[in-house]
Amino acid sequence: MKQRVLILGHGKMGHAMECLVSSQHDVRIWCMEDPGAAPLEDKVVWAQVIFFCLPVNPHYEVVSRIAPYLAQGSLCLTIAKGLDESGRTAAQVYDSVLTGGHHYGVIYGPMISEEIRTGRYAFADVVLSDTADFQVIFDLFLGTKLICKQASDMHGRSWSVILKNVYAIMFGVADELKLGNNMRGHLMVTAISELSGIVQSFGGQAHTPYSYAGLGDLLTTATSEDSHHHALGRQLVRGEWLNISGEGVHTLQMVVKHRLFDWRAYPLFTLAHDIVTAPQALHEHVDDYLKQLREMESCAI
Repeated sequence: MKQRVLILGHGKMGHAMECLVSSQHDVRIWCMEDPGAAPLEDKVVWAQVIFFCLPVNPHYEVVSRIAPYLAQGSLCLTIAKGLDESGRTAAQVYDSVLTGGHHYGVIYGPMISEEIRTGRYAFADVVLSDTADFQVIFDLFLGTKLICKQASDMHGRSWSVILKNVYAIMFGVADELKLGNNMRGHLMVTAISELSGIVQSFGGQAHTPYSYAGLGDLLTTATSEDSHHHALGRQLVRGEWLNISGEGVHTLQMVVKHRLFDWRAYPLFTLAHDIVTAPQALHEHVDDYLKQLREMESCAI
């Protein structure tokens, strides 16, 4: 069924979503940076699906602005994988603003924009405030190469996909240090184990990180040479510290600033934090971490 789709943001992911759905649906674009664009409110009234291809920071402002104009039964979707300046996920922003029956959801998984635009397959978990809306998702991406799976635990999947950027930095560090594929295996097992613990601390399900939004996206981000966070880990080892930025870095800052969970209880997360905040001591941090693993091993005997 043909749908009226409004894409908010026209960066890499905005272009990717346009490539996926424009041949089958009526698509309009809105960009915050375009002062000559038609008023957002006019486009929202028209739309059945509103796709947030924006960073999470402007979500609260934009959602609050459009909420009074949303058509009955319309669906707001986001692909944002970060925290805003208050330490909220996109799902938490939706929860706080879209009350009174408004529908919303998140789409998270291995969805590299460049691969989508070149016609390769992508995969995603879709978690919706109303499960009946999965028919909208099915119709939206029918015939495309985005394969969606209906899922649950919206907040657990949100945290999985956000925190994976932190752990992906460590894969870049390990690769630049030439620690080998065995170390990659350790990092993957440990990252998923820590994600499971963190997700449960927020009331999520222990198995949630073993999903497209967790393991799938982590594997994609952590092993792709084109990944910003993998590249950032390499930069830190090479002493290139002038531009230490990205969603993972911002997530580390927000977790500490807002004390979102007891992050020192998770050794690999702590290592990522210590390397990003004090990269000049990177080798010492890695050595201390490996020494700690040895000590844990001896205690288990």
